[in-house]
Amino acid sequence: MTDPVTAACHCRAVILRVTLSDGLNTARRCDCSFCRRRGAPAVSAPLGGIEVIQGAEKLTQYSFNTHTAKHHFCSVCGIYMYHQRRSNPNEFGVNLYALEGVEPSDMEPIGWVDGVNHPSDKPNT
Repeated sequence: MTDPVTAACHCRAVILRVTLSDGLNTARRCDCSFCRRRGAPAVSAPLGGIEVIQGAEKLTQYSFNTHTAKHHFCSVCGIYMYHQRRSNPNEFGVNLYALEGVEPSDMEPIGWVDGVNHPSDKPNT
């Protein structure tokens, strides 16, 4: 685990204290139908690794298809903050670019995961 960092939406209505699983080393993008439209890369945090320190009432949630992944957004400015992962429901993905002090250009290139061919979508054989 790493030391907690602060994440904030654009309007600062929502502020999080986040303890990342492995710092910025888990940064990745996903090409599933939702993430490729959202566009923000994510870093990993354990389920207990997110504390909403401001604006819990401003968070809104979106879920679709299997309803395993739960995506949380600021209801004021629309910024994606974090989601409970479908690939690992015991983990959160946190918007890398919402973390204070992260310079996006310093992070490139950020790798991709194959969310289009998710293992949960394969028929049991």
